[in-house]
Amino acid sequence: MNKWFLDNKETQTSSGAAVKWFDHRFFEIKHDGKKFHCELIADQSELGLLTIRVNHRTFEVKKAHALDGLIAAMGLDQPKLRKLKEMQAPMPGRVTAIHVEIGQQVEPGAPLLSLEAMKMENVLKAEGIGVVSAITIQEGDVVDKGAILIHFE
Repeated sequence: MNKWFLDNKETQTSSGAAVKWFDHRFFEIKHDGKKFHCELIADQSELGLLTIRVNHRTFEVKKAHALDGLIAAMGLDQPKLRKLKEMQAPMPGRVTAIHVEIGQQVEPGAPLLSLEAMKMENVLKAEGIGVVSAITIQEGDVVDKGAILIHFE
């Protein structure tokens, strides 16, 4: 018996289905005498994960692997997070807003500050994890490319 996960819910199957591919993206599934029109939305084969659309409904499909339990027990199923040390200005500009405080813990994607460059406001976001230990700029400061803006612990 195969163990499959549909939208992170375990589903066990004992019988198969016929799959007919029309091209690299569209296919048809025949199961229990019914036809289902399908589309491959995302192929993350290296993770054993597919995102498919079946009759206008989207599903994440993953087949359980014998090594999944061992990989999870070793902690290797968690994404590797980069530990931040400092944030440098990616371009010259003027600091329009600071979105963090000293002592604040940040996660990837968290907004840190806004920098206006060439009349466009850019929200600079964290690319890893860390705790803000020092903020070396203030709102309204003009900074050069490469200037250290924030230190992290």
